[in-house]
Amino acid sequence: MITWLKKPPATGARLLALMARGELPITHETFRSLPADRSHNYLRELLASTGVIPPYHAPIDRFERWLADILEPLDADSAAVISRYGHWHHLRRLRGLAEQGRLSKSAIYGARSNVSGAIRLSTWATRRGITLASLTQTQLEDYLAEHPGGRNSQQNFVAWLRRTRINPTVNIPWRESTIPEVVVSDADRWDQINLLLHDEQISLYARIGGLFTLLFAQPLEKIVAMRTNQINVEDDGRVLVAFDTIPIEMPPGLDELIRCYLRKPGTPSIARSDHGWLFPGRHPGRHLVREVFRAKLVACGIRPGRSRHAAMFALAGEVPAPVLAELIGVADKTAVKWAALAARDWSAYVTQRADS
Repeated sequence: MITWLKKPPATGARLLALMARGELPITHETFRSLPADRSHNYLRELLASTGVIPPYHAPIDRFERWLADILEPLDADSAAVISRYGHWHHLRRLRGLAEQGRLSKSAIYGARSNVSGAIRLSTWATRRGITLASLTQTQLEDYLAEHPGGRNSQQNFVAWLRRTRINPTVNIPWRESTIPEVVVSDADRWDQINLLLHDEQISLYARIGGLFTLLFAQPLEKIVAMRTNQINVEDDGRVLVAFDTIPIEMPPGLDELIRCYLRKPGTPSIARSDHGWLFPGRHPGRHLVREVFRAKLVACGIRPGRSRHAAMFALAGEVPAPVLAELIGVADKTAVKWAALAARDWSAYVTQRADS
């Protein structure tokens, strides 16, 4: 705390002093009137995490400010349409994810990319005297031909224009989903598992998170957002982890790593809330950043995305798709897709379970 108070340029410390003397109200409105830089954001998150001001979702607040700034140069008609798109489509979805504890950086970046794509399309149309409501399919295809890299960011916006009847005549067909590739062999996956189980030079949290990926096919964005109440240490020493709704007993080796992690000083106790994060980050009230996890694993030669595909492939060949979906928290259709890739037909499983 002393270091933070003295660290140049001490922006946060000066602001805290003004609030302590009653010269500035300690409210979210005060922070919204100030620059959204690192110093101000950190102090705001600190005050929210300690209950001085009501809790809020910092990424959503920053998205709102960014949206207001990026809409300002647009003409009135375009700004009105894209404001509706940003607020009623993206912000509504982001708030829903935040309430469920599933808000991720990728969701924020995706929303920004889609809004930016909508603005590029709108700007192109405005220069040609075309409104978004009068845009024709031919004109849209001309735009896509001129900007071949913008298809993905405009696809969502064009679908929204059709759905809201602002312009029901334009369409960008969705590409068919591709079959995921598995480029890590099962032998390589087990070598990686053994590395994380036994190499004490690797950070303990990274070993645990990596094993969650390699053994249970958990994506990093889901791992970093895990809560302490998803872990349960039984009286007999067994460690149960609920990735979705059903607790799974951790195998030998991983269970000891988890017990060791929970005993470490500074680790959130499962008996306390500590804001609920199993892997708390440096910022008050926020979990560890996904890229921190990924960098630790990549440094060990482990590519989390590829290794997760290998784990999904192995699990889909051993566990019926309906059970796999419940255990690791994936959609039913995702589990079925992986079962098909693993050449396992579990279609009779539900009937067999009902009969028994």
